[in-house]
Amino acid sequence: MRRSYLSLLVFFLVGSLLSAAPLPQLFQKAKDQYRLGAYAEALATLSRIETEGEQPENQAYRVSLRPGIAFYRGACLAALGRDGEARAEFQVFLAFSPTVSLDPGMHPKKVIALLEETRRDLKRSAETQPPAEDGSIAAAYNAYVRSSDGRQPELGEDWADGPVRYLLSSEERRTFIQMFNPVSRSEFVTAFWKARDPRPETAENEFREEFERRVAFADSHFTEDEIRGSLTDRGMVFVLLGPPTYIGRRPIGAGEDSTEPSGMARYSRNDITAVEKTGGNTNQKNVVIDNMTGPGTRMLDSAANWREIWHYRRELLPKGLPYGQVDFEFITRQGYGKNVLQREAAALNTLEGARKAIPVDRSSRRAAR
Repeated sequence: MRRSYLSLLVFFLVGSLLSAAPLPQLFQKAKDQYRLGAYAEALATLSRIETEGEQPENQAYRVSLRPGIAFYRGACLAALGRDGEARAEFQVFLAFSPTVSLDPGMHPKKVIALLEETRRDLKRSAETQPPAEDGSIAAAYNAYVRSSDGRQPELGEDWADGPVRYLLSSEERRTFIQMFNPVSRSEFVTAFWKARDPRPETAENEFREEFERRVAFADSHFTEDEIRGSLTDRGMVFVLLGPPTYIGRRPIGAGEDSTEPSGMARYSRNDITAVEKTGGNTNQKNVVIDNMTGPGTRMLDSAANWREIWHYRRELLPKGLPYGQVDFEFITRQGYGKNVLQREAAALNTLEGARKAIPVDRSSRRAAR
């Protein structure tokens, strides 16, 4: 049971250990308030975290802290008897960690009971839902509403280097970067989207609307350090294919893809200090401390070494591909990178198939020259 609790604790601490930035500090404060039974105060702190998370400089933390925020908000709400609201938060948390178990010594009984009830309800619901609706990203995207503050300017020289680069042909890209007149660029962009309008007789351009909605979602969910979310590997896959059928994620074990024994200690410095301060035989204490700090006492840091796989079933793939399912594998590893797409043949063929499946009116393209 202690191991299950420690695994859960490691999961929650990932965001707070990244740096000494305000969001991780606030998250630690919320957890401390929860443990002291100050549930209303913890909820207020979690709300502040979400508000602060909207700031551009906090984008990298916002996504990493999301599972922990959902859990602690759900736990606080459950402890306060607000079961309906708690279930909604637990549903978000369980999408990230469906098999987690809680230590009865660390959480109120009503919190543990409601989490288990929510898990059972999700399992029953999943058995009756079509596969295409599974997956936390798919659910989040279905509920996503773009900000109505208007489109970003698209006339700068770097337009071709943005997410639209996934759609540009080499000829279109060459033509655009050779333009130095803002009016010419504006005409090019207008013709570019017109050529991809599936229903030119209507006022809306459905393809452009969907593309920009995916870009906005990717920017808000997949940002990595200073890299815009839609320009990451995961962002590229999402923009071209939309949300996957479902997602799997697990740590990379030692001797698998990583030889770096980097990990997180099973016991904190406070645990070791507590042993040192206890009375009793010094030799016995030394043996206990050696067992707490020696080989095999470190857990893999899943924030540093992990594998994420996006599964796309046939119904979500571009037509004409000979695959029943395509898996996109993203590796995060110290010294290697964050969420780096593995360039497997099926994955690359699927992305290219998605590009080719976009209808283009070539007469509109010629008119832009």
